[in-house]
Order: sequence, then C-alpha cells, then structure tokens
Amino acid sequence: MKDLESVCKVAVVQATPVMFQKEKCVEKVLKLMEECAANGAQLIVFPELFIPGYPYGMTYGFTVGSRNQAGREDWKAYYDNSILARGEEMQQIIGCAKELGVYVSIGYSERDEVTATLYNSNMMISPQGEALNHRKLKPTGSERVVWGDGNKDFFPVMDTPWGPMGNLICWESYMPLARVALYQKGITIYISPNTNDNPEWQDTVRHIAIEGHCFFINCDMYFTKADYPKTKSGEEEIGRLPDIACRGGSCVVDPYGHVISDTVWDREEIIYAQLDMQQAAASKMEHDVCGHYARPDVLSLQVREG
Repeated sequence: MKDLESVCKVAVVQATPVMFQKEKCVEKVLKLMEECAANGAQLIVFPELFIPGYPYGMTYGFTVGSRNQAGREDWKAYYDNSILARGEEMQQIIGCAKELGVYVSIGYSERDEVTATLYNSNMMISPQGEALNHRKLKPTGSERVVWGDGNKDFFPVMDTPWGPMGNLICWESYMPLARVALYQKGITIYISPNTNDNPEWQDTVRHIAIEGHCFFINCDMYFTKADYPKTKSGEEEIGRLPDIACRGGSCVVDPYGHVISDTVWDREEIIYAQLDMQQAAASKMEHDVCGHYARPDVLSLQVREG
C-alpha cells in the first residue's frame, strides 16, 4: 500500500432532491458543494439518484404483461430529467469541483448517449476534473422497469491522496463478488450512495467496513411524500406512502466497524467526519481480505471490466 495522507475530511450530504427537476437538482448540488467546501470538506458525497430524485413507490403503470399510457408519460418525464454522463449538467458539477478543489461523488439517473435506456449511475470526480462513471450492475426489484442493467463502467476506482476510492450503489453491496472486485483494487474508501433507510442496512455497513478494512461512507436521502410533484399515474401510490418516504440513516464507519459520525435520521443534514487514514493499513494487521488473509490458490475472482 502506498503512503497515504493522514486525514481526509468528508462531507456526507443527506439531502432532499428537487424531485424530478434536473435543473433545480443541479442548482442544489452546486450550492451544497460550496457549503461543504467552505467548511473544509475535501471529499463530498451525495446519495443515490440525487439527480433527479428516486421515484420511491411508483410503478409507472407496469403490471405483469401490460403497461398504461399515464405511466408511460410519467416515465418519459423522468427520462427527460435524467442527464448525460458527459452532458452540460455534469460539466457544471465537474467545473465546480475543479473550482473548489474537492473530490465529489454524485448519484444520478444517466441517459445513454445513443439508446433511450436509463442507468442508475454514480460519478466520482477529482479536483483536476477527472470523472469516473459507474453504472449499477443490477437494478433492484421494480427498479428494473426504469433503469437497465449496467453494461459498462463496472468497477472504476479513483486514485486519491487517501488511497483508491470506489463505489457500489445501494444493493450492489449485497453482491459479495462485487465487493471483492473493489477489495482487489485496494480501496481504502468505499462509497455507498443508497436509498436504504431500514435498520438492517446499518448492520450491513458495519460488516462491510470490517470485511474490507476500509472506511465506509453510507450516504442516504431524506424526502417526504409532500416532495413529489403531481404525476399522471402515481397519485394513489404516492398517497399510500408514509409522510417520510425515506428516513436517511447516513453515517461514516471506520475500518474496525465503528461508527465515527452521527447517524442522521428524519432530516436533511450534512455530516462531517475526519477519516484517520493511517487506520487503513493498521487495521489489516490481522485481516487483509485480498492480502495475507486470502487463499488465491483455493479461491479466486475473475472480473470482466467494462
């Protein structure tokens, strides 16, 4: 492992997107980036699908074997508010990261440049303007009617002063081999943009931090059913949601599985945490999952990068 800078100050942005309005989402992202940088953050992490929001509870008119016109129109509205990986909106975020001199991780709904397929994606951005895109390998459950399976950009890892940094989106972290694909690249910072506000997820994030002996950045959203705009197909579905549709639960966990920040529920908040990066190597004394605690002669993983 290369020498690492001793401290990384991370800002975990548990915030509410401006639901299904890409321009206003980007405006909010830029404003929050400025606030985080002003407070000394070197790495700023946003949740899954922050642009243009996560359509929790909506079915877009899909049932087994049929669709309806109202749902098709709502999906098209969501498509129109999704953005290109190399488009104007992402360029604004990249430009802001360069201007502020910060690393950024941002979840967004990605429109393919050629086809009309959407992807649940996450972009990691460096202060120099390097941008590495990751598409969620397998949308979870009914997410599959909105986003396609990731077909490239599987396991990008960004070199940072604090070691290699990678991300898996939400339930990708329940794919053991996907985790190992990141561990094999030596990640010291594991970013998880997600919409997992259930208590069991808190056990998962601590387990993964211990398993990989890496810092786990757990970044969730907070939004209410009142934050949804009017839709053509989803009024009844949205009406059945609890007042708080997604409670959050964002936090930061160290390589020993200890939560080193507040765990924030039921509100918007920026969580700041100081990562003692010397723990990344020290914690591997007794367990280095792809090093001395591995048995590559017995078990191995072959990854097809895309």
